[in-house]
Amino acid sequence: MCKKYLCGILALALSIGMCGCSDSESADNGSAKDQQTQSAAGGTADDASAAEDASSADTPAEEDSPYTLSADFSKGASDKFEISNGWSNGNMFNCTWTDKNCTFEDSVMKLTIDKNYFDEYTAGEYRTKDFYGYGLYEVSMKPISNNGVVSSFFTYTGPSDDNPWDEIDIEFLGKDTTQVQFNYYTNGTGNHEYLYDLGFDASEDFHTYGFKWAEDSITWYVDGKEAYSATENLPVTPSKIMMNAWNGKGVDGWLNAFDDTVPLTAEYQWVRFTAQEDMTQAAE
Repeated sequence: MCKKYLCGILALALSIGMCGCSDSESADNGSAKDQQTQSAAGGTADDASAAEDASSADTPAEEDSPYTLSADFSKGASDKFEISNGWSNGNMFNCTWTDKNCTFEDSVMKLTIDKNYFDEYTAGEYRTKDFYGYGLYEVSMKPISNNGVVSSFFTYTGPSDDNPWDEIDIEFLGKDTTQVQFNYYTNGTGNHEYLYDLGFDASEDFHTYGFKWAEDSITWYVDGKEAYSATENLPVTPSKIMMNAWNGKGVDGWLNAFDDTVPLTAEYQWVRFTAQEDMTQAAE
């Protein structure tokens, strides 16, 4: 009887000790996941000089960030963004967005064009949850070099958001990554394409690209230096910040024919946005 009683006490003590270890391990795993998320911080910047200074600077620690929104992909995914998953844009987009095509590894975000088990093309897209207006938008990226594909950084809103179609684009056409295409749409009206000669192959290394969106102009930058400006019929609707990589169909005259090469991956180091009001306050 005593032996049974003592054995019972010993078994209960061992059970309690094992539960304690399990709870501690779960807490540690939760902390590790929490460290991978990011948040936005308030910001400052100023015109072309700010774009040039920012292009040569490392993305600061989140708590010290001078930007309205900053996502450093070396730290993983940002809680200000979400992955497009389970649908296709249709028309010229010969792919379906899936969460498997947007990954965070090797200190970058990777957007990949690939095929699934049904021999259908899949692709990657990453977008903010919120909408942003006038200000300076910047990205450090390395696009895909391959016929028939596009790697991009842009702002967009449209009918799916119950808004007019307004968009500002930085697009790399994989057929020639020594150039970058700038474009914009206002209430669905586009045809503002401009090809800018970079003087280097963008697919070989990371560079900073951006645009300053203001009420009276859009100015695009490459490595902090002004590349092109537009002043007519400009978009006005706050939009989501987006990045994607995709293969086209029916647009061979624009992209060249896609040659079925997969996988193909565009890489992004960081994204940031400085609101116009923060830029104005910094200049005062």
